[in-house]
Amino acid sequence: MSVAAIIVAAGRGSRAGGEIPKQYRLLDGKPAVTHSLEAMLRSGPVDSVLPVIHPDDRSRFAGAIAGISGSRERLREPVTGGETRQESVHRGLEALARKGAELVLVHDAARPFVTPGLIERAVAAGRAEGAAVPGIVPADTIKIVDEGSRVLNTPERARLRAIQTPQAFAFGPLLEAHRRAAAAELRSFSDDGALAEWAGLAVAVFEGEASNLKLTYDADMADAERRLGAASSVLVSRMGIGFDVHALAEGDHVWLGGVEIPAERGIMAHSDGDVVLHALTDSILGALAEGDIGVHFPPGDPRWRDASSDRFLAFAAERVRHRGGVIDHLDATVLCEAPRIGPHREIIRETIACIAGIPTSAVSIKATTTERLGFIGRGEGIAAQAIASVRLPVERR
Repeated sequence: MSVAAIIVAAGRGSRAGGEIPKQYRLLDGKPAVTHSLEAMLRSGPVDSVLPVIHPDDRSRFAGAIAGISGSRERLREPVTGGETRQESVHRGLEALARKGAELVLVHDAARPFVTPGLIERAVAAGRAEGAAVPGIVPADTIKIVDEGSRVLNTPERARLRAIQTPQAFAFGPLLEAHRRAAAAELRSFSDDGALAEWAGLAVAVFEGEASNLKLTYDADMADAERRLGAASSVLVSRMGIGFDVHALAEGDHVWLGGVEIPAERGIMAHSDGDVVLHALTDSILGALAEGDIGVHFPPGDPRWRDASSDRFLAFAAERVRHRGGVIDHLDATVLCEAPRIGPHREIIRETIACIAGIPTSAVSIKATTTERLGFIGRGEGIAAQAIASVRLPVERR
């Protein structure tokens, strides 16, 4: 029985606070979604993993998977989620329907501590029951209250379960249940177990894990950091400098900081010629002492012809996370006579922040001319210089 896993990563996570959706906040140097994806990719019973992401998070997601471990060939191209979790899962199921799957696991990206044992139990329960969800007995006594917060009843704790993910279902019945709910315009189901119950499916509960924490509030992020030991790591500051230049040629636009900007001339380059992203990439690689952009993406390699430069910056940012570090600040200066950078400054900052997985407040973009001196002043080329500030764990000798 083929098994597919849907990783739901399209939410905004507003309750967790911060500028970055919780599934992209760093835990032990990696985004939370990366931990969830790696757990599924390393799981023997899972044949394919389908991420469902927000349309605004494509650059963030690219950074999150740049250095991912596990059976990478199992990872499918992400699909775009909907306005609700329910709609996002439905879109994932429809995408899988075109590929084929007999059993599907649905897992929240914000549960990065899922274990191989829990995944295996989910698959076994799904095969045996057709619809099964993990649950744990609440540690606290539960009270049912009225509108005035007065206690109405105290249910027997032994019969209660706090439900988690991954939840396992026979693929066809779950897809049909989602289609029925969508046709009935019912969009308020908080999880797939509840939707399956509404559709008349018998849902079993198998043993969950108390450690399978869901990241909901900012305090959860701090707890998760402590659990992973990242908070106690000793980090040292490193800085790197990057520079890039390209000649101008015929064209009607240039790419700067991941943003396409109308211009009287274009860029002559092997990739998209984004001098800002190239300089930033080199600055991060310099801070890591891991060579330069040409080492990792040789200009003579046809794979990188016309490549989008966000891939290069996402790779460099992921290298920082892979080594257990954090990016504190990115600062770039564009040197050109035209186009004007000012009108595009904020969207460039936001785009770079998304690609690198850092707050917009940690990105600075400036521009200057060369007072019409040199090749830049003559309008023959465009350049950028950049500085990256990162922190890395102390290396023990």
